[in-house]
Amino acid sequence: MSVKMKKTTKNEIAEPMVAYVPAVTSFYSLLGGNKFASDFDIINMARQGFPKHTLLLLAKKISLTLQELADILHISERTLQRYADNAVIKKEYAEKAVELARLYTRGEEVFGSMEKFKLWMKNPNYVFKGETPVSLLDTSAGFDVVFKELGRIEHGIFA
Repeated sequence: MSVKMKKTTKNEIAEPMVAYVPAVTSFYSLLGGNKFASDFDIINMARQGFPKHTLLLLAKKISLTLQELADILHISERTLQRYADNAVIKKEYAEKAVELARLYTRGEEVFGSMEKFKLWMKNPNYVFKGETPVSLLDTSAGFDVVFKELGRIEHGIFA
């Protein structure tokens, strides 16, 4: 949030002017909401692994199919389906879920809307050699490339 000081006349007291910042989906809400009070809660939960229902809720909020989620997590769709809803899934998958939540929160900040960002993620892009950004998320390098492109977009640097 940027703060500027309002211009004043000789006898007025300066008041800060706060720039409007559009509401952004909370990183925490993408991972399940109010049970996370801080980044350390996310770290502890990721170390233990997330319940399957948390992963499915994240996928629903960011409009990923079960197959897309399974591809990103490096797990077969069938294996993911076999887990009970409250079953805790390995911490490797939890780390990917945290990265997904970070990416989509960042994307919403850059695009100004979660819907616009989700559309961008599903459309082939010249920058990504004709692939969709979401298809790159099966590797950490893919996450990096998408994060870097968001930075370019934010600063008006287009390919």
